Order: sequence, then C-alpha cells, then structure tokens
Amino acid sequence: MSDGTTGLKVDLLPGWDPDLTACTFSIENEDHTLGNVLRWMIMQDPDVEFCGYSAPHPSEPKIHLRIQTLHGKSCTVVMRTALEELEKIFSSLGQKYEDALSQYSGRMDTD
Repeated sequence: MSDGTTGLKVDLLPGWDPDLTACTFSIENEDHTLGNVLRWMIMQDPDVEFCGYSAPHPSEPKIHLRIQTLHGKSCTVVMRTALEELEKIFSSLGQKYEDALSQYSGRMDTD
C-alpha cells in the first residue's frame, strides 16, 4: 500500500466493504494505459459486477480503480489475478516481438 512515503504503489482507499467485495484502489504513477487494460481484464471475471477507473486529476500521476464483486469474492483476489494474467500476456507479447525482431534482423543480415 502507498501513502507517498512507503514506496509502494497500490493503496486501498477508505470506504471499502468489510468483506472486500467493493473496493477502490489508488494506483500511483499510472494512467489510462494501465487503467483501461486492467479494467478490461478484471471485467473478464464472471464474479465481477462492476469495474471502472478514473484519473482524479490530470496533474496527479495516479488512477482510482473501483471493483465490485458477486458471491463474496474478494476484490484483492480479483486484482491480483488480473495483474498476474496481464503479466503473462505482456510477457508472451514481448517474447513474440523479440522473436520476430531477431528473425527480421537475421534476414536483413543475409541480404
């Protein structure tokens, strides 16, 4: 969690449900790039009723991400799962890019 001094990036904002089925996270040093893809990934979970994000102010480098779940599923579990899935996707995409770049560079060397 973050208060600006701990160095951590994610903070749970006040107003969360005691069973963690409705929470708003503040994510430091991020913008619409992460907000939109994270919202999309979270909404793939059938136990998620709502997910949305906002940038509180253009001069503040952070986003607020709201998650509401069904069937007692914890928002923190949903968030962690979505981040892990995105990490897998981005790793795969990066590897495919590197492979394609190497293949292209190899062809350019033989011409």
